Amino acid sequence: MSTKAVNSAYDVSKDKLASDMRAVVADAEELLKATADQAGEKAASLRERAKANLAVAKARLEEAEHAMVERTKVAAKATDEYVHENPWQAVGAAAGIGLLLGMLIGRSR
Repeated sequence: MSTKAVNSAYDVSKDKLASDMRAVVADAEELLKATADQAGEKAASLRERAKANLAVAKARLEEAEHAMVERTKVAAKATDEYVHENPWQAVGAAAGIGLLLGMLIGRSR
């Protein structure tokens, strides 16, 4: 799976999760309003809808978590391959980053 595909899957999962969470919140608010006046059939129907939306949101959260794990694995593999193919460039980049961090830390004191 390419990095673009993983990023795309992550973005889609994130958007679906946000949408589902908004639906759960809206249903919860509607449930609270309905139960203030009634505790009958309408409230039971709203509770069931909220439960269903919550189940969907939980499933999407798991999907998003899985996509994030896959994205991390792809990034780690790409980094590992780059370092093996270009060891001196990796050493130089690490040294440069270390130098910059050292300078920044030294200035803050």
